[in-house]
Amino acid sequence: MATVEMFTTAVCPYCVAAKNLLKQKGFDYTEIRIDTDPLRRDEMLSRTGGRRSVPQIFVNGIHVGGFEDLVAADRSGKLAEIAASVGD
Repeated sequence: MATVEMFTTAVCPYCVAAKNLLKQKGFDYTEIRIDTDPLRRDEMLSRTGGRRSVPQIFVNGIHVGGFEDLVAADRSGKLAEIAASVGD
């Protein structure tokens, strides 16, 4: 099973949309709230190369990006490829 991490905030419609898409595709995910934990915000900035928008989504440690990037990866088949790369 793929490991999905999603950096989010409480008031973020794109975060909700990303969660819904992931659920629809059968992915479990770990939500990391950056609005309640400044250290996790710093972690997100470090792991994304400074991207400040949310959500920021990682699948098996690979940075997919935000919601629009997630949708594009799903449509192109890249999301399935990344998800299948467990243990590679």
